[in-house]
Amino acid sequence: MLMLWITGLAAPATLCLAALVALVLDAVFGEPVWLYRRVPHPVAWLGARIAAADEFWNRDELSPASRFRRGLALTLSVTLGALAVGLGLGLLFWWIPGGWILEAVVAATLLAGRDLYDHGAAVARGLARSLPEGRAAVAHIVGRDPDALDEGGVARAALESLAENFSDGLVAPLFWYLLLGLPGLVAYKAINTLDSMLGHHTPHYQAFGRTAARLDDAVNFVPARIAGGLIVLAALALPKAHAGRAGRTMLRDAPKHRSPNAGWQEAALAGALDFALAGPRVYPDETVDDPWMGDGRSDLNPKDIRAGLHLYLAAWTVTGLVILGLWWASGGHLTAL
Repeated sequence: MLMLWITGLAAPATLCLAALVALVLDAVFGEPVWLYRRVPHPVAWLGARIAAADEFWNRDELSPASRFRRGLALTLSVTLGALAVGLGLGLLFWWIPGGWILEAVVAATLLAGRDLYDHGAAVARGLARSLPEGRAAVAHIVGRDPDALDEGGVARAALESLAENFSDGLVAPLFWYLLLGLPGLVAYKAINTLDSMLGHHTPHYQAFGRTAARLDDAVNFVPARIAGGLIVLAALALPKAHAGRAGRTMLRDAPKHRSPNAGWQEAALAGALDFALAGPRVYPDETVDDPWMGDGRSDLNPKDIRAGLHLYLAAWTVTGLVILGLWWASGGHLTAL
């Protein structure tokens, strides 16, 4: 929590400990469905506000320049608002005795590690039963046309989502939390939500969502590369994974990806398990002819999804160990609490 640490409001060891607790809470509880049936998830609530602004401001009759200015204003206002909310919560929790625990609970709600694993496992189970069930399950986590996917396509889509969102849903939020505390975490989730809703390469969003897409690329630049490295390290722990090949594939293939960030995790996973990911893909609005990540098999199956899930769990564990090391390096005691 650099922002609060500089002002003397939080010690680095306390921040690392809160991040560890948040990581454990997310792993154990995930997203409590019973709670979010009664109150909206913060990201869902923000998404509804962005959707309303999109409908009101992003009208097709406006010029591209006007739509760009409106998208810029929306992106900046949402991001600055998120920073203010995060700073206010951080200050509140600092004044409450033991408030770091409450902060960890809030941080856990903005992590998606368990939810990502559960969705990947659901695709593996569905695809093991039938192709239609696999398509239905993968439609919840990817934007491509599920009816155009064969068994290998469903499996690759699940693994690509698992790899990419390891950064977006876990590593990047933790990175910004460790760097700037709740202001950084809340702002990151706002930017990521803006990009997921507005950052599409379609005529409707080309101008309006440009700022959101570029800002999302910027805030994910470092975390994506860290996430790729964590997958390489995780491959050391699995007998059927190959860390050296993961590292070589990541460095060779990641720059070929259409995204400046997603290729690092996808190429690392593909190399670790000797798969071929990415490649040509069909979306509702376009078909992309991207290069393959990795030199292995592309005709993947449910067993391969489960292998990817094992690697994901190992990378999740390595992430926790890295934060534990940061906690130890920053003091490794509870006196700051």
